[in-house]
Amino acid sequence: MNNMRWLFLMLGLPLGVFSQDRKVVADRVIGVVGNSIILQSDFEQQMLQYKAQRMRVEPCFVFENFLIQKLMVNQAKVDSIEVSDATVEMQLNNRIDMYIQQAGSREKLEEYFNRSLPQIKEDMRQPMREQLIMQKMSGEITKNLKITPSEVEAYYRSLPPDSIPLVNMQYEYLQIVIHPPYTDQAIYEIKNQLLNLRKAVLDGRSFASLAVIYSEDQASAVNGGEIGFMSRGELDPEYARVAFSLKEGAVSGIVETQFGYHIIQVIKRDGDRVNTRHILMKPKPTEKEIKYAYNKLDSILNLIKSDSLTFEKAAFLFSTDNDSRMAYGKVVNPYNNSTRFEIDQLPQEDYVILKKLNVGEISSPFQSTDAAKRPIFKIVKLVNRIEPHKANLTDDYQLIQEMALEHKRKKVIDEWINNKIKTTYIRIDPSFAKCKFDHPGWIK
Repeated sequence: MNNMRWLFLMLGLPLGVFSQDRKVVADRVIGVVGNSIILQSDFEQQMLQYKAQRMRVEPCFVFENFLIQKLMVNQAKVDSIEVSDATVEMQLNNRIDMYIQQAGSREKLEEYFNRSLPQIKEDMRQPMREQLIMQKMSGEITKNLKITPSEVEAYYRSLPPDSIPLVNMQYEYLQIVIHPPYTDQAIYEIKNQLLNLRKAVLDGRSFASLAVIYSEDQASAVNGGEIGFMSRGELDPEYARVAFSLKEGAVSGIVETQFGYHIIQVIKRDGDRVNTRHILMKPKPTEKEIKYAYNKLDSILNLIKSDSLTFEKAAFLFSTDNDSRMAYGKVVNPYNNSTRFEIDQLPQEDYVILKKLNVGEISSPFQSTDAAKRPIFKIVKLVNRIEPHKANLTDDYQLIQEMALEHKRKKVIDEWINNKIKTTYIRIDPSFAKCKFDHPGWIK
């Protein structure tokens, strides 16, 4: 299976979705895989969608994608592998959010596809379900897959020089964080604003409109505060406790989470998932609180410079960021669970400081933001700066291991497809008989 096909099939480009030009075609079956069929209309719409996205894709390539998807969906039915309506809805909402951001607004998206948003979602629903089923089926096929160090080394040695990836500049660093203490007055003012907004909603104002204006969660504010279907595990524990206790349409009181203070409205419940909208507000540190944080960090920095404490010990004793404190100041990259950060993975404020430091040097106190986008104050120590280079087994073993495992996963999927083709009823329209498929067994 070539890399482009793997990307199309695994990374969420559902087949058979709407297109901007909804031409009416004389529908007919152009492929049968087990109990699943491929319609000409779906194939034509998919080709038009790629064309609208300025993607040059060969018809035979797209048709084989359909064949592979139907093969996996057909086997998933046999193995009773399903996805819940709530999961489909959540992924639909995420995809629609992405499309809206790309288009610029909901209205522009509807204009582009000449369809209302509910119609767009309905067009996407079944293809999205099949996409998720296929991903789940792929996971079942490769769930016990492991890779040994010797396999990783052999994979690396087999790579042509121009296929070895270039590793960008990376940083490793330690930090000591101080969260500013907020005054009771600042918290009172935030809570009072939220109570007034809650009253406005109960008096008939649109929660969504108020979220657009007042919510400090910028990602959801543009969608009227809506965050899509989420399970308990995907939400902050206190947010989840309140959200799952409310009836549809109900508005919560003030809810405090790690992100700040919220009011929540439940849009819809679906099994073990809930779709909510919220308005988030965060107290702001006063000049006095900012000065306190800087003075605290200055005192800690003086202890380190006088050799009274190591940076690591000071982080454990004084940092208010629990994750890095328990790791003695070590910062872990949430994108890959390593201690290395590429430039675009760092908070902008941290990068501005780190790029000026020498290895082993400690910064002066500065303001940054934490994962919840709250203002924090910190000092950092640059542990290592890795210059751009071609990946190698010594410095980039984790990266190469992931590449090798992905390569092995593709081979296993290919073998499964080839074997399953032999035992599955398949019929292909003569118009595709001359296609040079990656898997030649389709045409029997």
